[in-house]
Parts: sequence; structure tokens; C-alpha cells
Amino acid sequence: MNILALSGSLRAASENIRLLRAMARLAPAGMEVVVYPGLGELPLFNPDIEFPNPPAVAALREAINAADAVVIASPEYAHGVTAVIKNALDWMVGNESFVNKPVALLNTAPRATHAYLALRETVTMMSANVIDAACITLAQPITGMSEDEIEQLHAAELVEILGIFSTVAQD
Repeated sequence: MNILALSGSLRAASENIRLLRAMARLAPAGMEVVVYPGLGELPLFNPDIEFPNPPAVAALREAINAADAVVIASPEYAHGVTAVIKNALDWMVGNESFVNKPVALLNTAPRATHAYLALRETVTMMSANVIDAACITLAQPITGMSEDEIEQLHAAELVEILGIFSTVAQD
């Protein structure tokens, strides 16, 4: 099973990227979690250049289409999703990449509910299959923690999400 992980942050030390990398390390045999590296290369969404797709957009679309499931972890900025993740999703609206795709939403900030709700609304509108049991909000902030510390603290939650995806893929 292939899971594509998207981070709504481009910051090298992002809590979201570190959480997704911890998830990738916890993936069992037969499952691969790939943290997508190219969201920062996407041009700003512009319908005038949508066809043919810019190369970075085509690469993201191919990665989503090839994935069995998608995990999105995004910080909240000004009560909304980041421009990075919003731009990536805007590029995907005009196609069927997310239709029936199992999706989990991870929230690394205990009080950041606005972005989570906005993100959920967007992927639901795109006909994604949001797996409620695989969506989590971390109860403790992970600011300043290493990937190893994040993995130790949240291993049970991350392994549970991977197990849920495995079950969904078999259905």
C-alpha cells in the first residue's frame, strides 16, 4: 500500500513534516508512506495555465493518482489553511485525483480547529473519502521535539492510522 503524505508547511523544521516523517518510519512491511517534497514548486493556481499542466502540477497529480491513500498535515494560519496546501488542492479541484481517495487529516496544534474544518470541507467537496477514525488532533504540542521524540510520543496514534488505512484498502 502506498500512502502519499502532504505537509501544509514548507518550513524545514515543520512540526507537520516531522510528524509525517515519523509516520513514514512506522509504516509496516508492505506499506510505504512518502512525504511529498514538491509542494513548494507549484506555481500559484491560475486557470489560464491549467492546460497543459505545469510540470510540478502534473507530478503532484501523478503522485496522488498513484497513492492508495493521502495524509494531509497542515498548520493553521489566520484561522485558515496555509497557502501552500490550499494552492496544491486548488490545482487538484478540476480533476478526479481525490474522488473516493481515502484521506486522513492530521492537526498538530490542539487549538487549531479552523484550518482543520476548512481542509475537511475542501477535500470533502473534492469527493475524497475522509476517514474520520484516521483523523487526529494531537493533544500535546510537538514544537521543538525531534522526529524520534514525536515518533515515541505518538507512535500508537500513527500506527493506528496506518492500520485503519490498511483495513480501508482491503474493503
